Amino acid sequence: TTFTLCFFIKLCMRILLLFVLNWFTIIGSFSSSSKYRTMRGAYAAAASFVSRRSSTTTTRQQHQRFWQAATAGEGASTFGLGRRHQPTTQQNHQQQQQVWNQRQQQRCSYYSTTTLLKMTASTATGEEMMLALSDSGRRTLIGNDIPAAMEALVNADCVCFDVDSTVVNEEGIDVLADYLGQGEAVANLTKQAMEGGMKFQDALASRLKLLEPSKSSIEACLKDRPLELTTGVADLIQTLQDAKKDVYLVSGGFRIMIEPLAEILNIPKSNIVANTILFDSEGNYNGFDNQEPTSQDMGKPKALQQISAAKQYKTMVMVGDGATDAQAKPPAVAFIGFGGVVVREAVKAKSDWFVTDFKDMVRLLNEYPSSK
Repeated sequence: TTFTLCFFIKLCMRILLLFVLNWFTIIGSFSSSSKYRTMRGAYAAAASFVSRRSSTTTTRQQHQRFWQAATAGEGASTFGLGRRHQPTTQQNHQQQQQVWNQRQQQRCSYYSTTTLLKMTASTATGEEMMLALSDSGRRTLIGNDIPAAMEALVNADCVCFDVDSTVVNEEGIDVLADYLGQGEAVANLTKQAMEGGMKFQDALASRLKLLEPSKSSIEACLKDRPLELTTGVADLIQTLQDAKKDVYLVSGGFRIMIEPLAEILNIPKSNIVANTILFDSEGNYNGFDNQEPTSQDMGKPKALQQISAAKQYKTMVMVGDGATDAQAKPPAVAFIGFGGVVVREAVKAKSDWFVTDFKDMVRLLNEYPSSK
């Protein structure tokens, strides 16, 4: 009895399906432009219903055939359910494209450009951002957690930059050392510090002891051999500032050499955290301020903690090329390693997102403005 009842129910469903499909075929004659979408929806809905109610292989195969035929634009005539001519696949595509374009135009006329950008930003996930910047997978992006880093940059209220080999395309202390005739010895110490082979405070003290730079010698170096900005960094910082994100320069370099760069980039001197060289009354070298957070190892996370405590930032991002920059996470929620000047493998391995061109970051900020 149960078998007979089930068979009767299935038979009724199939008869109902045939009736619905033929009915939509007749209705479709009144609107050829909507016929394809109507029949596709009918096939999908009816066949899915039958499939859910039956576990037989035959019914599921029929469901697949219904769907494939409807998608291909074959229509009911494929199964002898109607003999009206069905539009070709190309015609269907053109009709759908026209409808889509009309809806997009209506949407754009209703919402302002700013609103649309905010809607895009508020709905985009880090994975979607990564897919867009990788040009749908055609470019390989590097990093341990690229989606999180991208979301952090878009939503950041504070972005901190290392200076040497990041904001400028060289190491400031190496330029000064070369100017004073101690280039090779100081460069070796700098390399050890950047790659994590020596504690930063030890490297800093050793380099300054070799140089003992006077105030006048540093000023002469900056005049005769000014530091050069890395390609694209000015555009990136301007983009961040336009987005109302605070920008800081957090460096193990020297304040006296960084302040001229900050002026060029419209960064307030109060947004500089760097080492201070001390001079005596005659301008001779007299040591350095060891109370500056960046004069010690693990100084950059301490510096970011101080900045965050003072301004109550919620989302901080650190950008830099060295091992001391990678240490800044936490309190930074993301570390973006920069290899546009020099690629350090140890830094690349610790980067949430590793970039070699600031254009990628500018593109991300332009395409996904913060909704805050």
